[in-house]
Amino acid sequence: MKAVVIGAGLAGSEAAYYLARKGVEVLLYEMKPKRFSPAHESENFCELVCSNSLKSDDVFGNASGLLKEEMRRLGSLVLEAADSCKVPAGGALAVDREKFSAFVTAKLRAENNIKIVAEEIGELPEEGIVATGPLTDGKLYEAIRSRFGGGLHFYDASAPIVSRESVDISKTFTADRYGRGEGDYINCPMTKEQYEIFVAELVSAEKAVLHDFEKGEIFEGCMPVEVMASRGKDTLRYGTFKPVGLFDGAGARAYAVLQLRKENAEGSSLGLVGCQTNLKFGEQKRVFSLIPALKNAEFERYGVMHRNTYLESPEILDEDFSVKENPMLFFAGQITGVEGYIESAASGLLAAIHYLRKLKELPPVRLGDTCVSGALSQYIARKNKDFAPMNANYGILRELGERDKKIRKQKYAERALEEIGRFICGIGG
Repeated sequence: MKAVVIGAGLAGSEAAYYLARKGVEVLLYEMKPKRFSPAHESENFCELVCSNSLKSDDVFGNASGLLKEEMRRLGSLVLEAADSCKVPAGGALAVDREKFSAFVTAKLRAENNIKIVAEEIGELPEEGIVATGPLTDGKLYEAIRSRFGGGLHFYDASAPIVSRESVDISKTFTADRYGRGEGDYINCPMTKEQYEIFVAELVSAEKAVLHDFEKGEIFEGCMPVEVMASRGKDTLRYGTFKPVGLFDGAGARAYAVLQLRKENAEGSSLGLVGCQTNLKFGEQKRVFSLIPALKNAEFERYGVMHRNTYLESPEILDEDFSVKENPMLFFAGQITGVEGYIESAASGLLAAIHYLRKLKELPPVRLGDTCVSGALSQYIARKNKDFAPMNANYGILRELGERDKKIRKQKYAERALEEIGRFICGIGG
């Protein structure tokens, strides 16, 4: 058996690896290093662009954590890489970006059943998995638009990274919110006056100009910090900069707090948590340097904003991620309308599982909406006039008749893992 996978991002890497491990000869097309998108710079596969955090790893308390456990049980390469390259981040699963990408790349290159072709594809195949990501452009984008009547798009943003040695540690304290974790975050406190000056400058700072053809909505889950601040001076204090649950060594709580998180295992690079931005580079340095601990911060990477394209999937795709008019052609990743690193990887894994069954001419085995994987699969295929990108969340799961929030999350997880177990048995382990 042979298969084509286009794109070696999170979804494409997951799909190619699964198929190869099941004995399929995979042609994996990736345009890097011949060409890079505006948001990518590494030659390695599975490059993380916006953040090094894969969100919560709490299986029984968070839908994102539950999705990760579902994927681990399905044999996810991305989760294997993440667990091997993680950096301290409290209750979240965060990774060393470079080691993470290198891990996935090495796995794919070492797999005998995968042939990697460094080539940009300009036409849609009649069969295979298209996982070219939300930055798909050029001839392939035109081919997709021509065949399916266009696509939708929204703006996404990434946060700046600073060097640890340039941070004034004397003006910080180390703590995790509510004591969860082992002091994985460096916290930069602000007084009321410092915070209000920062917000005023943040809102009035000059933004980068986006190209005229890039018009779309800003995704709420990755909202630029300056947009959030413009909604009211206290918006950040109740969100990204909230001081609740964070206390310094003397037990005091600041008026507002910016958190810094390790970007690599050594902790030499620190990301500004929740500070995705579209400010001009010079303005980023000026405004964020108003935070006392970052007065002399050296920026290793500035935040950027980019267009993310996604399909009108309910009109185009089935819940197994195949095209309704061509069941042997699949799409995977954020281009399908799932939003987030892990969600993207999950769609690649699921697309590969379903594609393999079709290659073997086996009957379909579907996931129900009692697990996060299945609920996301159904979401992208369900008729929806207001279709928009979707993260893992409890709201897409079939409801439970349980009022107690903690017990309800526990039951969601137990039910989901039972469903995954049934699915694994159905696909033959």
